[in-house]
Amino acid sequence: MAYAEVAVSLPVGLEQTFHYRVPESLTGEAVQYSRVEVPFSGRTVQGFILGFSTPPQLKHLKEIKRVLEKEPFLNHHLYELAQWMVQRYLCSLGDALQCIAGSPVGQQKAERSRGLVAAEEGSWVGLARAPKQKQALEVALARPGLRKSQLAKTAGVSVAVIEALLAKGLLREGQRPEPVAWERLDRESWPELTAEQSLAVHELTEALQNPVPLAWLLHGVTGSGKTEVYLRAIAETLSMGRQAIVLVPEISLTPQMVERFQSRFGSAVAVLHSALSQGEKYAEKARIRNGQATVVLGARSAVFAPVANLGLIIIDEEHESSYKQEETPKYHTREVALQRVALAKGVVLLGSATPALESYCRARPGGPYRLLTLSRRVDRKTLPQVQIIDLKKEMAEGNFSIFSRPLVRALARRLERNEKSILFLNRRGFATFVVCRHCGQVMRCPHCEISLTLHSNGRLRCHYCGFGVRSPGVCPACGSKTIRSFGVGTQRVEEELQKLFPGCESIRMDADTTSRKGSHKKLLDQFRQGGAKVLIGTQMIAKGLDIPQVTLVGVVSADLSLHMPDFRSAERTFQLLTQVAGRAGRGEIAGEVMIQTYDPEHYSITTAQNHDFLTFYAKEMTVRQALRYPPYSHLIRILFTGLNEADVIGAGQWWRDRLVNENGAANYQGIEILGPAPAGIPKIKDRYRWQLMIKGSVSKEIRQITRSVLEQAGIRFKQVSVSIDVDPV
Repeated sequence: MAYAEVAVSLPVGLEQTFHYRVPESLTGEAVQYSRVEVPFSGRTVQGFILGFSTPPQLKHLKEIKRVLEKEPFLNHHLYELAQWMVQRYLCSLGDALQCIAGSPVGQQKAERSRGLVAAEEGSWVGLARAPKQKQALEVALARPGLRKSQLAKTAGVSVAVIEALLAKGLLREGQRPEPVAWERLDRESWPELTAEQSLAVHELTEALQNPVPLAWLLHGVTGSGKTEVYLRAIAETLSMGRQAIVLVPEISLTPQMVERFQSRFGSAVAVLHSALSQGEKYAEKARIRNGQATVVLGARSAVFAPVANLGLIIIDEEHESSYKQEETPKYHTREVALQRVALAKGVVLLGSATPALESYCRARPGGPYRLLTLSRRVDRKTLPQVQIIDLKKEMAEGNFSIFSRPLVRALARRLERNEKSILFLNRRGFATFVVCRHCGQVMRCPHCEISLTLHSNGRLRCHYCGFGVRSPGVCPACGSKTIRSFGVGTQRVEEELQKLFPGCESIRMDADTTSRKGSHKKLLDQFRQGGAKVLIGTQMIAKGLDIPQVTLVGVVSADLSLHMPDFRSAERTFQLLTQVAGRAGRGEIAGEVMIQTYDPEHYSITTAQNHDFLTFYAKEMTVRQALRYPPYSHLIRILFTGLNEADVIGAGQWWRDRLVNENGAANYQGIEILGPAPAGIPKIKDRYRWQLMIKGSVSKEIRQITRSVLEQAGIRFKQVSVSIDVDPV
């Protein structure tokens, strides 16, 4: 135990570890998987103890400085998962462990701030004239374990009211209560299942008892009751004495989901997401590790929750790109979940109304997934009628507004009938594209079938192969001079709405209005319960909302995602349009959806109009196969960044030469090396960005040649950062 083997969270060799002496003062505190601080190259860095052994050479061994966690969150299964991540995503072992363990900050805050527990109701004397104090006590009694600020916010009172109750002894600090056993939960109030839901729950129950295959895809139309299937599958998991993890794209955007899970499973639910403080995160993870929380609900990183006996992982809206991590290691939550349940002998359930093509392909006959289908909405509610509006025709008839005349009339009818509407801005990406407003022609790369992006210097550039051309003054297809760059923001939509309907109360949800903690829930509650009749927003309002009063959804422009420089643009457009259309007609009144577009005949739009995933899947897979894009191939993106553009380009060229030769792509069939070319955003914070793309039929082969060059590179390019993204989205 005198020498510890430590993996440091630094860009060293993928599986490289280092030995350190364990000082006597830390004996007993430094255990396997402990997070520690160690000296490294003249600075102090974090690392993880993998085990204890005598190193080959005992000279000049440095000492561990301190242990950062008394009880590590890592365990043997999570360590095995980290080793898999090293091979899969070509990251260092230390980076993988750091990603899994999360931040060490918060332990002391969590220990200092225990939850509040209310005194028995019989002792609440003298509160007749203190209604706010009584209100806070009622909330504390219903939801024990909240901290001071949480209780004040939940009860709608000030922190001073909570402090007054503490002074009176009517509130005290205490541990959260043990979770209510799932058998004691009120099953009487659970809704009756449809025939399709019952079949899905039956299949999943059998799978949990004998997890072969490991993965199931639940393809259910919007409003078909996927969440209820999740809840029943979790109940079955808990009945077997195992734990469940439920992942959503971004937990702060779906407060309704949190409420449903907590109402069903009570204090057994732990919530993990980015809006929590470090102390709150640490406390929740401690409850999970100690077995107090048996259901974990969270965003992407909750896939690493330290559950002891994992039985089920559910990924809701599994198609969402936010399940891909943007920082190193650039993991995909779906793949990590599959590996984790394989280690735990559990089950993964993927759910979506618009599955990713890769997932649906795997769920076809003969594939590794099993398919479950919910083809109808619950309570026999109909899917909304969808109308496509041709903006070229609107312009030809003299309407240059961002709102078409049919959409204006539809909004007016809803305002007259006191119904609610959603205006959705299908905005993605970083720049505008160029379109002819006469014929709908979009400027595309002749080599990649990807729309060209307009840069500030007036040039159109392809961000895949580097092709560039000056933006034309006239349309090359029809000769019209009505060729323009295209882009519009939520603020402009809000301004135009006020011009058309002065005094119309609206709520805008975008990056500007939702930056503060709790703002998503606050704005959605205002829209649901208040007088606002129109909600304006981007992707954050496209999914997870169940507001029965909404009878109209207007998509201001479907083209903003359709012509992004991304081979997945058609798929993302179909997914977004289908998801946002699903927000309409969830109450008693039938819904209506209006999609404005300059490309009304594009198959992603016409299939979304008909809620027809299968036709979209067939057409898009034909395109992918012809161009050898995933799932018919695999990609690796290598990003080079630095302050000197010549250094960045030089590093890219060096990598290309070695990827092509020296045990590289030349030794394999069907591997393409694209670039180096400027990245999608060629410069961020004064750092230049260029990229290489590797395309191949076999994932293992392109990872193998990338790893070979990575090991050759070492620290060759000290002024250039190299980032590897396996299966980029």
